[in-house]
Amino acid sequence: MSIKRALPWWLKIGLKLMLSRLPVSYTGWRRLGIFKHGAMERPEYAFEVFAQHFAHTAELSGASGLTCLELGPGDSLFGALIARAHGADKTYLVDSGDYARRDIAPYLDMMSYLADKGFVTDQVDSTLDVQGLLQSQGGVHLVDGLDSIKQIPSASVDFIWSQAVLEHIRRKDFVETMGELRRVSKQTGVCSHRVDLQDHLDNALHNLRFPRTLWESEWMARSGFYTNRIRYREMLRIFEEAGFRVSVEHVDRWRTLPTPRERLDREFRDLEDKDLLVAGFNVVMRPC
Repeated sequence: MSIKRALPWWLKIGLKLMLSRLPVSYTGWRRLGIFKHGAMERPEYAFEVFAQHFAHTAELSGASGLTCLELGPGDSLFGALIARAHGADKTYLVDSGDYARRDIAPYLDMMSYLADKGFVTDQVDSTLDVQGLLQSQGGVHLVDGLDSIKQIPSASVDFIWSQAVLEHIRRKDFVETMGELRRVSKQTGVCSHRVDLQDHLDNALHNLRFPRTLWESEWMARSGFYTNRIRYREMLRIFEEAGFRVSVEHVDRWRTLPTPRERLDREFRDLEDKDLLVAGFNVVMRPC
């Protein structure tokens, strides 16, 4: 067992709160393996994630000239390259900060991976930097979260996807973000999201122990383990109220509550088991 897994959840919080205050860049923490936004810098993983989401868009299969949007690309901008291979002319990559790697080698590996999979890819000038390569693939990297989505024209996006990202959107911004995703979606557009409702500390519900005033404070929200704590049925309702038809494709559930109910904050203590037991889900959304 790794040292990280062996640490109790409360110690992880304490350490991350302390480390996040040190004058070290995200790139530095990533190299140490302490703060890292997923595994999207591995070509095979990034491709598999996109393929799983794109499989829900039969109406877009074989289409060309698509406009796509990936929420939370994290450590790589592979999404633009993969979407291009699937018929996209433009792909917006929207994040809350500039976390992507800037060395060109992984991106060239991604292009080679796509070619090996039988996709027709553009001839790439090996002297390009990451920004040049991204532009050649129709990629647009935006790093101001909700404000970035507001820059995207209305009814312009065919396909939106995210992988364990929606739970990280600040609670105060969540409803407006869903409204903006509906605004930018074409009437024929499709959204596919994987949502992880675990606490991102110990794969339990320890994040529900804290009162909202503390959890939503800037001090906590910017320390590397924040999730908005919006539960399953509430999130589905927000999607619908934003103007989407919602289809839940898969739900992961715990058999029993991983964190004792009596340890939860009052806001969550009285929720029904069928809501608290949802650890994650996959959802496909289409504009009404």
